[in-house]
Amino acid sequence: MTEGALALVLHAHLPYVRSAKSGSLEEDWYFQALMECYLPLLEVLENNTETSKTTNNNQKITIGISPTLLALMEDRELNSRFLKWAKARENILEYSELANNKPGTFLKKFIQNQVNNWKKCNGDLIGRFAKLLASGVVDLLTCAATHGYLPLLRENPEAVYGQLRTGIREHERVFSNKPLGIWLPECAYYEGLDKLMHKAELKYAILDGHGLLNANPRPRYGIYSPICTKNGVAFFARDSDSTLPIWSASHGYPGEPEYREFHRDLGWDISMEKLNNIGLEDRRPLGLKLHKVTSKSASLNEKDLYDPDLAYAEINKHAQEYISERKSQIIALRETMGTKAILVAPFDAELFGHWWFEGPLFLKEIFKIAKKENIILTSLKNILQNTSHMQLCNPSPSSWGQGGYHDYWLNDSNSWIIRKWSEAGNHMVKIANKEINDKDTLRLAKQAARELLLSQSSDWSFILRAGTTTKLAKERINLHLKRFWEIINQIESKDKYISPSIENIEKEDCLFPLIDIRDWSSIN
Repeated sequence: MTEGALALVLHAHLPYVRSAKSGSLEEDWYFQALMECYLPLLEVLENNTETSKTTNNNQKITIGISPTLLALMEDRELNSRFLKWAKARENILEYSELANNKPGTFLKKFIQNQVNNWKKCNGDLIGRFAKLLASGVVDLLTCAATHGYLPLLRENPEAVYGQLRTGIREHERVFSNKPLGIWLPECAYYEGLDKLMHKAELKYAILDGHGLLNANPRPRYGIYSPICTKNGVAFFARDSDSTLPIWSASHGYPGEPEYREFHRDLGWDISMEKLNNIGLEDRRPLGLKLHKVTSKSASLNEKDLYDPDLAYAEINKHAQEYISERKSQIIALRETMGTKAILVAPFDAELFGHWWFEGPLFLKEIFKIAKKENIILTSLKNILQNTSHMQLCNPSPSSWGQGGYHDYWLNDSNSWIIRKWSEAGNHMVKIANKEINDKDTLRLAKQAARELLLSQSSDWSFILRAGTTTKLAKERINLHLKRFWEIINQIESKDKYISPSIENIEKEDCLFPLIDIRDWSSIN
């Protein structure tokens, strides 16, 4: 047996983009994620679990699911529109002259397969994740409640703690299982965060490689073994050699010429008149893609048609190559370190299916090939259960993504948010430290906490920096802060009745039913 293991970690997350309006951009984000990523991914994981039972394969994986994604998956009214949305995509496809060509026929079949995938569980994706957790093959992590970028909230430790505790409580409510691990939003860490994690009873998390490489003292085994802080929280590090081939379109597998092109979409190819005929008022990506990468230098209008047979022929080849490289890496590290090496490969879950269409099938092949090559696929939880000792270190402040040290989420495009978060956070702490005796005030305070959390999502900061749907990001931040202050003014007024406008806010932002404002009370 190879001396070492590979830990694949997927982070499943979407901001709270619930919209009561059918056909909205926010609805598209969620339903495309279901169609392309989470439904196919669940099938792959379930097949792996069944194979593990019959062959004693026991290949494990770790998945972090954000509380906001759970809230969307639990929303009956929103999810009741999925089948209609999928049918609309089939109808849109018929407007294309490529509808009955090979890529069009394939795409229609793919959509129908995912519709059947949805119907077989009556849309209960959470129940399917719960069964995977119960099987022991999948370890589920929580996340901060709304994916708040914790280093930027540190002025108010209570705001950080509120993000952590709300996420934990929501995970436990949904899965009847208290999470021990967390996917820190953007893998971002700052000095002392482990103290709040310990207080919240969290035991482990993942950082980017430099979070461990620059730890104090420098870990003896670098990124290839977890460390532990004096507060009893373990940290794993991302191995870039294990992640680059999978996530990089320019240097990795997703850039393969035969794979499906992400950016060429029917939303841009068919006429505006036809879009209007099916109820769309503006152009946007529709999740309907019929072309392949072709080459990295080809412009979008130079892309050739997608051929699923040619694409699938590449999947097994790339999976074989990936596992072979990890095996060689593990063997070399074992010889150098004199002990087992742990390769941790964390990814955004939507890479598998959404950004890289062939990703779920690649993962399916990974599970099969790893067994043949004696590569252990394990979970972070399982690693800790089988680790007798860890080096005591303080991780370095860090994040993943461009820059690696918070600057993507704190720059000229988005720094204006910090003061607003700080002001609102300070006021939330004051409210939480008051004795609240009447139920209406408590109800208002809980909704204020929800609005504060929703305003803190790192997704909006990311969008502002990336320069994509910046108008929507600004609107979301300002909307939730406006609602927060409206509720605070209601709390502090002499008239404590719940106004119709606040009742409407409760209906729209109806997540985290067990939210507890005491999480924002002063931390000793």
